Amino acid sequence: MKNLKTIAIALFIAIGATANAQTKKVDVKKSTITWVGKKVTGQHSGTVNLKDGSLVFKSNKLTGGAFNVDMTSIAVTDLKAGEGKEKLEGHLKADDFFGTAKFATASLAFKTITAKANNTYTVVADLTIKGITKPVTFDLAVAGNKATTSFKIDRTKYDIKYGSGSFFDGLGDKVINDDFDVTVSLVF
Repeated sequence: MKNLKTIAIALFIAIGATANAQTKKVDVKKSTITWVGKKVTGQHSGTVNLKDGSLVFKSNKLTGGAFNVDMTSIAVTDLKAGEGKEKLEGHLKADDFFGTAKFATASLAFKTITAKANNTYTVVADLTIKGITKPVTFDLAVAGNKATTSFKIDRTKYDIKYGSGSFFDGLGDKVINDDFDVTVSLVF
């Protein structure tokens, strides 16, 4: 009987704890993900679209989040049509980069969240690209119905080694940096 009472109390506390958690769905039309990839001779920039996502808050504090990214939407914004845009976009979607025919979706799932000052949180999340999951760490600032972050991703951790000086010799000025920059603006 005592164990039954303990279980009932634990369930009551667990239900109460999750009851005041609030999941806020991200508006994928208003949210943006931009990227910058650099190489010895310059850089390219572009966008990729969120498929879906949400942030979880409890007592107005960030406690969770999960997102899916439509990798087939990857677009180059620094080149014009007919001037290399289509060629680069095709290459980014090919198997030696993101392999979007097989891996159409990338995902990000928050694992730990540590509150910092001024509604900023340090997030450790599992990032999955090309079916490979690795941890990433970034600071996420939340203000009103927006959340923003910028961080670097080492593409070689996701088996994207094309043009990497870490894996290939003799590339000269064709070396592409292993890290690429991502800037995310979420509206919910």
